Amino acid sequence: MSSLLKDIYSAAFYEELGKQLKKTLPKFSTTAFNQQIFTPDWKQKELKDRMRHTADVLHVQLPKDFREAAPLLHAFCERLSVVQVPGGSLALMFLPDYVERYGIDHYEAAVPLLEKITPITSCEFAVRPFLIRYPGPMLKQMIRWSRHSNHHVRRLASEGSRPRLPWAIALPAFKQDPGPVLPLLENLRNDPSEYVRRSVANHLNDIAKDNPAIVLEVARAWKGVSPETDALIKHACRTLLKKADSGVLSLFGLDAKRLELSGFTHRRKLRMGETLDFRFTITNTGKQPVLARLEYALYFLRQNGRYGKKVFKISERTLPGGAAIDIARNHAFRPITTRVYYSGVQRLSIIVNGRESEPLDFRLTV
Repeated sequence: MSSLLKDIYSAAFYEELGKQLKKTLPKFSTTAFNQQIFTPDWKQKELKDRMRHTADVLHVQLPKDFREAAPLLHAFCERLSVVQVPGGSLALMFLPDYVERYGIDHYEAAVPLLEKITPITSCEFAVRPFLIRYPGPMLKQMIRWSRHSNHHVRRLASEGSRPRLPWAIALPAFKQDPGPVLPLLENLRNDPSEYVRRSVANHLNDIAKDNPAIVLEVARAWKGVSPETDALIKHACRTLLKKADSGVLSLFGLDAKRLELSGFTHRRKLRMGETLDFRFTITNTGKQPVLARLEYALYFLRQNGRYGKKVFKISERTLPGGAAIDIARNHAFRPITTRVYYSGVQRLSIIVNGRESEPLDFRLTV
């Protein structure tokens, strides 16, 4: 069995897809469909290319007028909701891609179809062009979705309107002013689904990168509503916590005055593929328990000689009065796709409740 993600678009997937399409589309041709799918350059196509290609071939089989095709796809989605398709929901992402490509000029037909599709595969990427093209009506629709009985649809309301959704087009209007989506998030703050609440937390974390004061205001208003909402806002404030925002530190009771760092030592030289080992001790010098959030920061050397800072969480725990804890950690230096390492002096620091130690140097050889 192939380990390549693109091979979720397999012969078995298209065989099952063809069966369901034939039951739905009166003039569907399995032979023509397979010939159009498996083109001479099929093996060279990557995941997104195969997804887009599948959407385009589906368009050939459907009526060219999207308004005529939409009811047929509603019926098709009904079938897919009760049939196990090889490749699962990820393979079905060609459906929202089809709606995005061919339905963008037909709001009234396309938006209900996105609502129908999202329980079987996420429409968080496809919905964003509609928000940009039809901001007023689409925002009202997403607020309605936030009250929907299906948790997948409720999540679409939050996830699809995130200002900085990874791997998706940004929503500049909401980056500048997230106010219009706050009622939507308010509807979802106590959602019974953790899947939805996690999306709300990620949405607020997006907002925090451009409008930290708004997220702090929301966190203050929501704090203490329920244990689930408290967990939501803690996750939502993770970027602000890593930035040691004073308002967020105060909100969560993270005061460093009585916490003392000592014994901070680390490995001084390492090569790529090895681990940076370090240890330190934290002591509560007071008599009352203190909540301690422990992090470490790495200052990675860049090609231009400057440093890029990245903060990593160690733990969060309550330290009794007079108690001390010894911490030992390591950080693996291995090739990753999201960072390029350069030989030379790097830096390591410890952060206790937002208070950062003086960084210590170590040398990395790539």
